[in-house]
Amino acid sequence: MTEPAYPVARAIAPLVERHFARHLAAERGRGGQDLAPPPQADAIEAVIDAAFWASLRREEKFPPTISLAYLPPEQAERSIRFEQRLPLAPDALTRLAPAVERPGIHLGVWRDGEAFYVWGATRALPTLCFVLEVIAPGLLVIKHRRSEESGKFLNVAVLEGDQIKVLDHQAISMPDCPPLVASLLGFDSPSSSADSVHVLIRLAVSMRAHGRGGSLLVVPQNTPAWRESMIGPISYAVMPAYSELSELLREDPGGRDQRQWQEALRRAIDVVAGLTAVDGAMVLTDQCDLLAFGAKIGRREGWAQVERVLRTEPIEGAAARIVHPGEIGGTRHLSAAQFGQDQRDSVALVASQDGRFTVFAWSPPQEMVHAFRIESLLL
Repeated sequence: MTEPAYPVARAIAPLVERHFARHLAAERGRGGQDLAPPPQADAIEAVIDAAFWASLRREEKFPPTISLAYLPPEQAERSIRFEQRLPLAPDALTRLAPAVERPGIHLGVWRDGEAFYVWGATRALPTLCFVLEVIAPGLLVIKHRRSEESGKFLNVAVLEGDQIKVLDHQAISMPDCPPLVASLLGFDSPSSSADSVHVLIRLAVSMRAHGRGGSLLVVPQNTPAWRESMIGPISYAVMPAYSELSELLREDPGGRDQRQWQEALRRAIDVVAGLTAVDGAMVLTDQCDLLAFGAKIGRREGWAQVERVLRTEPIEGAAARIVHPGEIGGTRHLSAAQFGQDQRDSVALVASQDGRFTVFAWSPPQEMVHAFRIESLLL
């Protein structure tokens, strides 16, 4: 028996085809090298359909978490190639899932006429390669690899059941878009701040992954003003500041093996992100020095109670709304909005237990706190 068609796959396929055609044409115009083949609508639909039905199955009681990349085997360096092609079908994907669930491993998908097949697995992908990740049952993310230099991925759309969320990458044109949000939308930060922004993104992902919820306050280096928004004493103030992350970012890239450096950075990020699970907020400088965790946010003396925020989500068709911060979430969100209003050169990041993720930052053009919903960018 075969599963019925997944209607969302057919609905989203033409839009995704146009997205990749447009970006590949632009990259070719810039003289880009090692570009992926443009995915056709029928290929996009076939990959999404098979992955969706596979996501609803189980292999030894575990749901599959896999990544599918559309490219011919000849374009994948150092890949694992199967002697016998496998059909692009839910049962085949489910059986393979335990072998390729680690991050960075992709099952290669290609076509032979009208038939689509899985040819093997690879870690190396060309620029603008169409990738589909199975995150959870019924939750899929369409993304592509960015430039060869960055090696990062850019989310294109999130599919959850019958819901389609197409990311609006034009949101970076907003004058108050924080560097972290802009980077997730595909805009690279200046070289002086790119490393710290990349660490903040990885911290956000790790915060979201521990599932306990948490708050992270990013404050300017070498200023004590943030303490005016704290209810003292701070139980877990750090003195001197914990500087492992900032030291790793300042380290000479040629000073040690790149893999060792990446592993050291990963461990340091997970250690710091774990502190956000403690009740209260973690305080980090914009140079990634840890100042405190478990800190209680209060209203800065002489400043007004926050009454409204501008809420946006970088999704096509999602309208910005001015709301009371209580409509966004609970105590964490209220205190983060207050902090954003009182400390206007700082940024507050809040992860909810249900997976939502919000960035609060002061918007000079709007003269209020701007709340960016970004969980769709972190998947």
